[in-house]
Amino acid sequence: MLTQAQIDEYNEVGAIVVPDILSAAEVQELRRVTDEFVEKSRAVTTHDSTFDLEDTHSAAQPRVRRIKTPHLHHPAYGALVKHPKIIAVLQDLWGPDIRFDTAKLNLKSAGYGAAVEWHQDWAFYPHSNDDLAAVGVMMDDMELANGPLMIIPGSHKGDKVFDHHADGKFCGAMDPTKKEVDYSKAIALTGKAGSITVHHVRAVHGSAVNTSNKDRRLLLFQFRAADAWPFVVQPKSLEEFDALMVAGEPTIEPRLTHVPVRMPFPPADLQGSIYENQKALANRFFDIPETLKPKAAIPAE
Repeated sequence: MLTQAQIDEYNEVGAIVVPDILSAAEVQELRRVTDEFVEKSRAVTTHDSTFDLEDTHSAAQPRVRRIKTPHLHHPAYGALVKHPKIIAVLQDLWGPDIRFDTAKLNLKSAGYGAAVEWHQDWAFYPHSNDDLAAVGVMMDDMELANGPLMIIPGSHKGDKVFDHHADGKFCGAMDPTKKEVDYSKAIALTGKAGSITVHHVRAVHGSAVNTSNKDRRLLLFQFRAADAWPFVVQPKSLEEFDALMVAGEPTIEPRLTHVPVRMPFPPADLQGSIYENQKALANRFFDIPETLKPKAAIPAE
């Protein structure tokens, strides 16, 4: 599925964009289903098990920033967990044995989609090795103006784990004033709808507010090599863990590699999603326009 050049780029940069993974019909169905979910959110007044809401959400103007575990809520999302082209990409990077973790749909609707501060997914869920990645399915064209995913090239390498704490508690974001990476080297992962992004679990990434007139909806699936075992949230049972296999064979022998780990404890004061966690960060990298700031924030879950 991948060329050697794409594999080399992933290993060197920490992320790639792979075009033409989904058909136009598949993309259109995802958009239709997502529009239905946003319409349903009019009846929701605070974050729940399905919706994570923008602080400016209302029934009159529904604003959803995340649909949680979308693969559990609609088969159009769930079908992508084992999409053959996505699995083939991951197998080219890690080998035959692939395990799914979870999914989320981040919505940056035109004119207000929330920023996500710089962070590593690794900070949230370290494993016994770092053959983990998030696959982002582009439901819209991703352009620099509508807040695409941005990555710091090469930030997935080395033996340093970056600090995601504020005032001694986990906040799911890096303090940009510490200058732990060179943010000026950030590159945008842009592409046409139907493309996917694949970013390494240790790659530092973030995204700005969408102030354009174009939507930017990114359906994210977390995958891992079958021999990568979690440190933070242990499987409830082996049967349940093995049920997450999407290709190849499971194993009860974790592969241990020399990777830096910092546990996400004590937990963030603000729970519910990364958006809530990151509110504890005092020094933000991405500006929030005054017109997007709420008069009264929606309380966390």
